[in-house]
Amino acid sequence: MKHRIKEIRKHYNLTQNELGQIIGISNTAVSKIEKGENNLSEQNILFICKELDINEHWLRTGHGSMLRNITESEKIMKYTAMLLKDTESKVAKAIKHFIVTYEQLDDTSKTVLDNVIDNYLDNIKKDPL
Repeated sequence: MKHRIKEIRKHYNLTQNELGQIIGISNTAVSKIEKGENNLSEQNILFICKELDINEHWLRTGHGSMLRNITESEKIMKYTAMLLKDTESKVAKAIKHFIVTYEQLDDTSKTVLDNVIDNYLDNIKKDPL
């Protein structure tokens, strides 16, 4: 498993410190795991698989694909969550303001906005950029 942890880290271009932050351990602990001096806990395995979309079977055995197949909706939700974590990002602020503004609308206004978005998406399908 030590080689697969390093492979995951390299795949995502993460330092040992960054991977440690994701799963809640120190960079020293990550280093020891990669050297085979320590093993991953069950909790670490689950965090890695969840946070980095890693196929748990591959992580444990080396068989199959490294990445877990996720739906488009899961990808969008994960990416949006990642964007929203960066409180200084203009994109994150815009998304937050849009969500707050949408929630403040009455039901009729939400329906109108939903229809505008549907028409917009239909037009994109007809004439993609």
